Amino acid sequence: MTSDASLAALNERVAAVNDVLNAVSVLTWDSRTMMPPGGAETRGQQIATLTRVARDLLLAPETERALDEAEKAVEGLAEDSAEQRLVMQTRQAVAHHGRVPASLIQERAALRTVAQAAWIEGRAKSDFSIFSPHLEKTIKLARSYADCIGWSEHPYDAMVSIYEPGETAASLKTLFATLRSGLLPILEAARSRPAPRSDFLFRDFPEEGQRAFGLSMAQKLGYDLRRGRLDTTVHPFEVSFTRNDVRITTRYNRAYLPASIFGTAHETGHGLYEQGVDPAYTRTTLATDLVGLYAVGGTSFGAHESQSRLWENHVVRSRTFWQLHFPELQRHFPEQLGDVDAEAFYRAVTRIEPGFIRVEADELTYDFHIMLRVEIECALMDGSLAVADLPATWNAVIKRDLGLNVPDDAKGVLQDVHWSTGYIGSFPTYTIGNVMAAQIMETLRQDDPSLDRAIEGGEYSGLAEALRTRMWQHGRRFQREELLMRETGRSLDPAPYLSYLKGKYAG
Repeated sequence: MTSDASLAALNERVAAVNDVLNAVSVLTWDSRTMMPPGGAETRGQQIATLTRVARDLLLAPETERALDEAEKAVEGLAEDSAEQRLVMQTRQAVAHHGRVPASLIQERAALRTVAQAAWIEGRAKSDFSIFSPHLEKTIKLARSYADCIGWSEHPYDAMVSIYEPGETAASLKTLFATLRSGLLPILEAARSRPAPRSDFLFRDFPEEGQRAFGLSMAQKLGYDLRRGRLDTTVHPFEVSFTRNDVRITTRYNRAYLPASIFGTAHETGHGLYEQGVDPAYTRTTLATDLVGLYAVGGTSFGAHESQSRLWENHVVRSRTFWQLHFPELQRHFPEQLGDVDAEAFYRAVTRIEPGFIRVEADELTYDFHIMLRVEIECALMDGSLAVADLPATWNAVIKRDLGLNVPDDAKGVLQDVHWSTGYIGSFPTYTIGNVMAAQIMETLRQDDPSLDRAIEGGEYSGLAEALRTRMWQHGRRFQREELLMRETGRSLDPAPYLSYLKGKYAG
């Protein structure tokens, strides 16, 4: 980027906003990994205060003046230049927050930590009533927020726009209809085959071995532990405090080995994205979500999920990965996996078996988990579904889509952290990420026929470098559709995703 003085002045203002948001991220990371339960209320107040400080810095007269001068400085530059995008996105964020009262932003931020603590307790006790009052408040505040932002067809549109600009309830309905019709025959074909043996996945796997393998795997994929770390949490997540401190988390289930392996792989994909952002964008608008007030470098949640799902499914959930790395896993668990070979393990972890838990779902049923959540969120936002009726509705939709009888709230309506953190509208980004990942991988393979040979040989740096060059380094400079058009020549297209799944599970 150029070093014009007016741009430097704007960057200095945004850097202060980014610093505050990173402090929020540190407090959030701590609340999900180390904070004692009693700290929830005051931690929520701390996060709320800092979130409001970030918003006030963004809307301060000094920022407005710097923005005015920066707009003059970038006149004549290419519309997609880093400088133009930086200024444009800052202006959009200022306009966005100018429509939302500071009190509403602070109230939403304060609720998150308290609601999350209630969710953790409710999940542990499998009791939705512990969390439901907080969800009532969350939905009420989300509706108020949507009204402030503005919407025309459905209040859900406003919330989705925070995480995935350009998507609406209507566009998602169209995408999901295409996916559902394409997924059902593949799922039917896969389920008609004999189920592979999987009993060995449910033996006793001590946490130390799971952690050691997970760390080794993350490093093989390219995760830089000099700028990152792996911790334990209730629900896995990734968080970055600039590209120089990008942390991932996972959870360990001694009675089910794949949970931590694929959870760690998923968060590693997020971490690689953040670690790969251009260093020049550090503490600028191009590495800060000024609309959502998150210190994040990825251009959208869907783009972010494309990277986590790409590494989790296209790489780690592949036959060649386990042909190469199963011996290492076996060394960590010689007794538990002594009667298993790589092929049996691969078949077990790619078996098609509808289950209750989204993050442990197989590739063919995963998107049904997302579609039912979006259906429920839309109903919550437009008032056609009351929070009190949510568990019964959840159970009915799971029965309809996956044929399962939900045994309790922990395996049902309380399994995801998202609603406790106020992320209404973020769920569709997982399916968008699945579609985008397949589209990107198809293009990379077409452009570089040697890519698969390298991956089959355990050489992942070529894939990482291609993704860094084409996607990660750009941070928030390009929107999701722009990235797809630049790198694949077309907008979001479910065809490569359905082709990938058909070849893997119905071929």
